[in-house]
Amino acid sequence: MTLAEDLKARGLIEHSSAPVEKILEKPRVAYLGIDPTSDSIQVGNLAVVLLMKRLANAGNKLVFLVGGGTGMIGDPKETGERPMLDEKTVAANTRALKTQLRRILGGTPFRMVDNADWLSRAKLIPFLRDVGKHFTVNDLIKRDIIKKRLDTPDESISYTEFTYALLQGFDYLTLHKKYGVDLQVGGSDQWTNILSGVDLVRKRLGEQAYALGMPLVTDSAGKKFGKSEGNAIWLDPKKTTPFRFYQFWMNLPDANIESYLKIYTFLPLQEIGLLMELHRRNPAERQAQETLARLVTEIVHGPAATAQAVAATDALFGNRAFDSLSREEMLVAIAEAPSVTFSKKELSNGFSLAEALVKGGLASSKSEARRLIEGKGITLSGFLVENPDQKLYPGDLPGGYAFVRKGKQGVLILVLK
Repeated sequence: MTLAEDLKARGLIEHSSAPVEKILEKPRVAYLGIDPTSDSIQVGNLAVVLLMKRLANAGNKLVFLVGGGTGMIGDPKETGERPMLDEKTVAANTRALKTQLRRILGGTPFRMVDNADWLSRAKLIPFLRDVGKHFTVNDLIKRDIIKKRLDTPDESISYTEFTYALLQGFDYLTLHKKYGVDLQVGGSDQWTNILSGVDLVRKRLGEQAYALGMPLVTDSAGKKFGKSEGNAIWLDPKKTTPFRFYQFWMNLPDANIESYLKIYTFLPLQEIGLLMELHRRNPAERQAQETLARLVTEIVHGPAATAQAVAATDALFGNRAFDSLSREEMLVAIAEAPSVTFSKKELSNGFSLAEALVKGGLASSKSEARRLIEGKGITLSGFLVENPDQKLYPGDLPGGYAFVRKGKQGVLILVLK
């Protein structure tokens, strides 16, 4: 299977400025732009970053453009103006994104550039003559988002955001001249802006440049992944921990799993087909979700953090004994699961387990906690609790920890400080 065939079969191409086979018939220098409106990439952006990695694996060169300049402007969105970021915030976000890209791409060689290096030095009159002359207002106001803003009562668009397409086109022209970039990759929501660069290279230099647009990745409700939609899953471990990142993929419904495996993993398509066949035979085992979660978490957070997330998951929601966890794995579980901390003094005379269940949120009252125990719904360190009056003592927390489970999903960690 050729690269073009593989990308199409994975559903990674929605738009192309020429037949995909022609674009990829020889090695290209491809670029992806990322505006530093946040200090972290989220999983929607990750999809196109991984598309870039696929291009690199096939012998294409990569350039990542961090929009230190365009980030000061902001691309138009469907409603309202984007907040204007100050230079200090943009610079900090840019540094964070560069670090994140290096970690995700690992040993994949790439060039990192910042469009602030040329946009901040651009002079108005030469820019209007060399770039602005090649854009018509007639064309710009027909673009979906701009048209929607102009047609919506009580909406408008500033000249600042109106010129974003010109700046993005200028980026492509600059990268083409400086680094030989001849392919831009981006999300389908940026398609008209991406074509601005293709057209500008042709009009200014009489040379051919290309573009590929990737479909936006959506959740089970059809909403795109992103901070503007309120469902962002961040790649920064401080914003979304590796455990929660892993859980996000584990808890996805079956509907889009095959699509996500094609987009977010480098498994061959044949292996994905076999995995989905096994999954359909026994969906309760969630083999497809587990494979997806493990592979994507390894890409973003590395094997060590992934192993800790898997172990903590198995202890909290599977059959792994809590006391079999390493110290690092246990710390992950404690950080992510509800917990109650006791002093030795509190436990020396015995502390009511029913009260601990209330304290930890597994029961709303002591009477409910007692009913749960009497109904054989509570286990302590893997053993069924049958006495509603059972008390906790230091010996019940070997190593300083104990694990309480309510049914299949309710969990509580008891900690002795």
